[in-house]
Amino acid sequence: MIKLLIADNHPITRKGLEVLFSASSNIDIVASVDNGEAIIEYIKNNPVDVILTEADLPKLNGLTLLRYLKNDYPDIKTIIFSGQPEEVYAINAIKAGASGYLHKSENVITINEAIIKVSEGGIYLSNELTQQLAFGTRGSKSGSFYKKLSTRESEVLKLLTIGKKNKEISQELDINEKTVSTYKARLMRKLKVTNLVDLVNQAKLNESLL
Repeated sequence: MIKLLIADNHPITRKGLEVLFSASSNIDIVASVDNGEAIIEYIKNNPVDVILTEADLPKLNGLTLLRYLKNDYPDIKTIIFSGQPEEVYAINAIKAGASGYLHKSENVITINEAIIKVSEGGIYLSNELTQQLAFGTRGSKSGSFYKKLSTRESEVLKLLTIGKKNKEISQELDINEKTVSTYKARLMRKLKVTNLVDLVNQAKLNESLL
């Protein structure tokens, strides 16, 4: 039986997943939490095989959590379960240590298959993205742009777009504020903007074009 930990800040999502897997013969939901710090507290004292987690968690964002798990709990497999475009975030999530990326529009059969696959040591991505990677096909212009960002640049950009300040970003990513400013400057050059408002708006526009 696969021990599954669910993490999502939306109660209805957590409850829905609990109901979906309540009758599963191979997956047991051992806990359901609503923030990143709660994940860490739980796994310190309880066995978990797979974590199914939203990327945008309170208290500790998904990519930071992935790096922590990769270093301290390498045997625990993590699947990012998000409403964000796969083409934008999936590759960086895998680079950071995730074993899979699922969009929240997927059905329960696909979610079940993904959990089983990663628990057995595999990587789960959608067939569409897998084919793009295998054959080198290009996505949209905005998707190509995001692929050029480093994992850290993507993290900083994501936090900026949800309204985080430099100090908050530095605390969440455990880097100093000067480094955050350096990343912001790089992002502005890549997005060809000169101020934070335009940076955030441009980032959101790129996402909406996918």
